Amino acid sequence: MTTEEIRIFCPATIANISCGFDVLGLALDAVGDEMVVRKTDEKGIKITKLTGQDLPTETLQNVAGVAGLALLAESDHVGGFEIEIYKKIKAGSGIGSSAASSTGAVWAMNQLLGCPFSNLDLVKFAMEGERLASGVAHADNVAPALFGGFTLVRSYQPLDIIKIPTPAELYATVIHPQIEVRTSDSRRILKTSISLEDG
Repeated sequence: MTTEEIRIFCPATIANISCGFDVLGLALDAVGDEMVVRKTDEKGIKITKLTGQDLPTETLQNVAGVAGLALLAESDHVGGFEIEIYKKIKAGSGIGSSAASSTGAVWAMNQLLGCPFSNLDLVKFAMEGERLASGVAHADNVAPALFGGFTLVRSYQPLDIIKIPTPAELYATVIHPQIEVRTSDSRRILKTSISLEDG
């Protein structure tokens, strides 16, 4: 790593745990993507490499690009960033592929800028990537990707996130049926309210 470039690990996450729909999530430490982010003199965000998945590299169609642009809009940085994404999390797998890219991009950019933004700011920027992926700017995956461990979103307005203590003895096993379900598709079939009679 130099002051102009950083290589990072972006953890997979599991969200919507138990009754914590859109608010409770956890990070996995053994599964994740890798990214290389570098400062450039050219303005904007450019996805220069993307391996492992067939995903768009156009900035406005890529969650890392959109999240990065949200950070740049609030930054006084006059240049831009190039991003290489090495996907190891399958898109549509339910373990936070879009959150890993969104969060990784803004965390790395913040590091290269000297950390002018708080973790809460970074979550807000990463949520814009989630908005692109699912149609909703939710934080249940990006919060644990950024903070690690278990996180709880106590409020969205204003955004309030806490890290929940995690026992060192706790292990998670992820069994995946290798079926791809886009978050935006699964959200479309959810009811907006559930009556007591439905439960």
